[in-house]
Amino acid sequence: MINLFDTIRNTLVPIHKEGYVFVAAFFIASLILGWIAEPLFWIGLVLTLWCAYFFRDPERVVPQDDDLVLSPADGRVSSVQMVVPPAELNLGSEPMLRISVFMNVFDCHINRSPMRGQVTEIQYRAGQFINAELDKASEDNERNGMVIETHHGRIGVVQIAGLVARRIVCWVKPTEPLNAGERFGLIRFGSRLDVLLPATAQPRVSVGQMTYGGETVIAEFGSIKGPTISRRS
Repeated sequence: MINLFDTIRNTLVPIHKEGYVFVAAFFIASLILGWIAEPLFWIGLVLTLWCAYFFRDPERVVPQDDDLVLSPADGRVSSVQMVVPPAELNLGSEPMLRISVFMNVFDCHINRSPMRGQVTEIQYRAGQFINAELDKASEDNERNGMVIETHHGRIGVVQIAGLVARRIVCWVKPTEPLNAGERFGLIRFGSRLDVLLPATAQPRVSVGQMTYGGETVIAEFGSIKGPTISRRS
């Protein structure tokens, strides 16, 4: 029953304005295809509905606690490990906790801030478009990195293009404040988000776990509990 409620909650929601032109283009293409052959119209209509579903923009209930780190996107946790952050973010050379969330083409692709703070840097880097589930995608793929100054220090949020994705969108600029769970961008048609945290953060998710952007707690600061053990499902 809970899964059914979640499915309905995340399906019957408004479409983000970024998707209007794509939904219109899909529908017009459906009409043209239908003029050529009627069955093609119905195929196009199904794809139009999928496009509208892809650009859905649901409201989320955001936990209000500066010690919590929230998932930046809907998707599946694909990696929880200590890594050296990308050089362009100027986060130093010491390993940070990286939690990666992979979004397939059926996940909501609105990206949300994992913590409250102020944007200090935004760095875009061109790259490849390999499968975003692979670890090397964090280094090789096209990406847009953002640094946020928070109550617990600077954190990184990196939007990574995937095999199908060809467009990273970021709506915020340096010096702008962000609230936890606030929308800051999206990636079109399949991608990944990396969150880079100081080593003092304790992960609260495991590899394979599904997350909701702006709601699911993926890490925590100041907890006396130990780290969550990460297992592949």
